Amino acid sequence: MLRELAIRDIILIEALDLSFGAGLSVLTGETGAGKSILLDSLGLALGGRAVDGLVRAGAERGSVAARFDLIPDHPARALLDEQGINVEGDELVLRRSVAADGRTRAFVNDEPVSIGLLRRVGETLVEIHGQHSEVGLLDPATHGPLLDIFAGATGTVAEVAAAHAAARVARDQAEAARRAVAEAGREEDYIRHALAELDKLAPESGEEAGLAERRLFLQGAEKTAEAVREALEQVEGSGHSVAQRLRLAARSVGRVAPRAAGHLDAALAALSTAGDAIAEVESALAAAGRALDFDDRELERVEERLFALRAAARKHGCAVDDLAQKRDALRRQLDLIESGEGALKAAEAAEAAATARYVEIADGLSRLRVKAAAKLDKAVMAELKPLRLGTAVFATTIERLAEPDWGPGGIDRIRFEVATNPGSPAGPLAKIASGGELARFMLALNLALARRGGAPVLVFDEIDRGIGGATAAAVGERLARLSEKFQVLVVTHSPQVAARGAMHLTVAKSARGKALPKVEVTSLDRAARREEIARMLAGASITDQARAAAESLLAGERV
Repeated sequence: MLRELAIRDIILIEALDLSFGAGLSVLTGETGAGKSILLDSLGLALGGRAVDGLVRAGAERGSVAARFDLIPDHPARALLDEQGINVEGDELVLRRSVAADGRTRAFVNDEPVSIGLLRRVGETLVEIHGQHSEVGLLDPATHGPLLDIFAGATGTVAEVAAAHAAARVARDQAEAARRAVAEAGREEDYIRHALAELDKLAPESGEEAGLAERRLFLQGAEKTAEAVREALEQVEGSGHSVAQRLRLAARSVGRVAPRAAGHLDAALAALSTAGDAIAEVESALAAAGRALDFDDRELERVEERLFALRAAARKHGCAVDDLAQKRDALRRQLDLIESGEGALKAAEAAEAAATARYVEIADGLSRLRVKAAAKLDKAVMAELKPLRLGTAVFATTIERLAEPDWGPGGIDRIRFEVATNPGSPAGPLAKIASGGELARFMLALNLALARRGGAPVLVFDEIDRGIGGATAAAVGERLARLSEKFQVLVVTHSPQVAARGAMHLTVAKSARGKALPKVEVTSLDRAARREEIARMLAGASITDQARAAAESLLAGERV
């Protein structure tokens, strides 16, 4: 509920503090008194567009602050919580400041916010209806949710949203499976050919380094073998080998050593050691020679293998050591092609089941909407006749959307349409109805929707324009009835409407000398209300008859 509105230096308002109560508050005053300035100021605090010339002449900055009492589960709390703004207690203050150069700043509970966020919060708090209204019921996007609340179908709407999300997930998974199979299928011939080549090649991790090392060895093996042969020839000699000569020498010394009194023992031992060493040399050189005795084609085979591996690596754009992994990846791709059809069929079956589930629930919601639309149309039509719109037609149109346009809100496009003249086609509220008609349509619709869960504050700007007598009285009665569930503020020129207010404010413009005129707002007591309503009935010259008529209106009597 709107509790206070504080305005500073806006157009003709220097400083104004207004307090509001529950129920119906009426604002009256002569044409041009400044009532529109109050509504423009409220709209500014709610995030409305800031036009040029808002700041009072001579002031550097103007501001408007609106204080609301907020119930615990009001949607504004969740909206602000998403932005990291915690609303403690039950007070919410929206404030907008405007500099003389047109720049504006927005605040919620003194925390700076974007104008967009201020507007979104404002839309949850107040709906302004009138000849310049551009929010609330005029937006076709609100018509579906309003009909769903009227139908008591909010639970079904939540089920539809959940089913839509599940269907979208299933669709994305099926599409991913289709893309994977299609992509793999386009390369199937290449994959099979490349995999066959790699299977034949049978690459192994670390194989390149071993082959390169073997190749280097084989490239120098021939010279190494020649050196070994030359060494053996030197050791073996052309006649007796060194080992044989040492053995002969040892035999000769050994025959005479017993008679040499030990002088030949050292020589005999050295000859024995040298013989053993030479024998080991001969054995080692012979073994090396046998090891170096390789097939002349081995080098060719090693080089062919190495070159084949490196060529395959270049072809597949990877390192030689990664060829084995590449082969495994190709095999997995081929497995996907061969087994992917089954996975794709399963994904498509899941997609079809999820979509069918969504359509089933959405169709049920659509049927609820059709039934509720008939009841809503009937309820609104019942309100139109006493509002002097007896020849008008209100219709809720429900159109099935094309499948690509289905969404979390269902499969319907819902619009409130009106036809104000007999025989004329129905069309959107904002385009068909005039300003006064539009306000009365809004009133009738709000009465029919009753506690629809929208903004708790409704503002009607001259809803009684162009009407009087019984029609104005009917408007007043319906505004009073609406104010039992909402806080209602109405700018009116109708005494029948003004008399219904629980609170009556009068707006006047005062001028002193050459100074700028100022807008002043006065809260009226019972006696002052009678005088104001009498002025509205009689004009500038208030008669006793006008006062008596005003008293009758205040007493609830028809005049």
